[in-house]
Amino acid sequence: MTRPAPGPGPDPGPGPGPDPGETTARRLAGLARRLAETRGGAAIEIAVTPKDEVWREGRITLHRYRPVVPRPRLGPLMILHGLIGRQTMTDLEPGRSLVARLLEAGIDLWVLDWGNPTRADRFKDFTDYAEHHLGDALAALRAASGAPKAALFGICEGGVFAAIHAARHPDRVLGLALAVTPIDFHADALDPDPRRGLLNVWVRSLPPELIRALIDERGNLPGQLTGALFQQLAPARTLAKYTADLVELADDPAALDTFLRMEKWLADRPDHPGAAAKEWLIGLYHENRLVEGRFEIAGAPVDLSAIACPVLNIFAAEDHIIPPPSSRALGPILAGRDYRELEVPTGHVGVFVARRAQRIVAPAISRWLARIARSARPAPASAKRRRRSA
Repeated sequence: MTRPAPGPGPDPGPGPGPDPGETTARRLAGLARRLAETRGGAAIEIAVTPKDEVWREGRITLHRYRPVVPRPRLGPLMILHGLIGRQTMTDLEPGRSLVARLLEAGIDLWVLDWGNPTRADRFKDFTDYAEHHLGDALAALRAASGAPKAALFGICEGGVFAAIHAARHPDRVLGLALAVTPIDFHADALDPDPRRGLLNVWVRSLPPELIRALIDERGNLPGQLTGALFQQLAPARTLAKYTADLVELADDPAALDTFLRMEKWLADRPDHPGAAAKEWLIGLYHENRLVEGRFEIAGAPVDLSAIACPVLNIFAAEDHIIPPPSSRALGPILAGRDYRELEVPTGHVGVFVARRAQRIVAPAISRWLARIARSARPAPASAKRRRRSA
């Protein structure tokens, strides 16, 4: 008698998944190989959009980006960062390049680079940068472009330089775009999120005499010190970035390269000239002189209400370095003027490198410049005759 074949039996269920230890080991090995290939960052490039040097004064340079459209129709627009970081953040990589997006929009784009200050620059102050150097760069831009005025795009401390120059020289500035720029350095108290404004609180907790002594010891404010400080503003995020998050990136080569480019930008932290650093930390963070009209340039107080050009004020909704109220404080000062705000749903650096910001910031700037161009265009002769007859 033939017995029936045995049935398949109970489903044993899914087999064991990949061993977590083996997965981590594989990722770490791949990460080590990629880091070795970069040779300490040498093989990772940032700010590769082609540009040409137009003007130089010591370590300070002005470049004009090569257009990517036949005839740029907007601008000229000059990007200027502050002295704490480098403007290369706006051109991190092709897919995360505000510079590339602005060029694609047909903007005649320029960038001012402060270079890497040395101990020889320790006596340079805000008058040197916001008045003289920026004024000379604008003169060089006008001479090279033939344009009577240029728009300024100031980022963070560079935005303070730009706002000061626009207030003192309204005849030179076509428009003023600011991004994550502090205006009221005590407005962190108005931010409902206690995680933001820690930098303001920390700097104000340091006695001014300690700040002066710290800077005088080296002549300048060391870039390594400011970089370490920014890392400590969000210690949990910093720890995760260099541990679990970094291991996860090992399976995504493109994301890992973006991470390495960002780290290269973060590591390129120039020293901040001593005299200007004292004005920044004491005159502004401690004493809040700018918004109160007591901050002096070339011996005269700066009146921000004298800004006469159109203003686009861009701030980051989740900015833990420059709290949004600190940037938005410019609005009431320019009440009734051509003033607009743009909130970007990112953090401080994300305004320039986050993918969603790429779809927001450059189009907003190009629309703003186009509107300025329309308003500045001379009216047709027929319209002038109609106005005169009316």
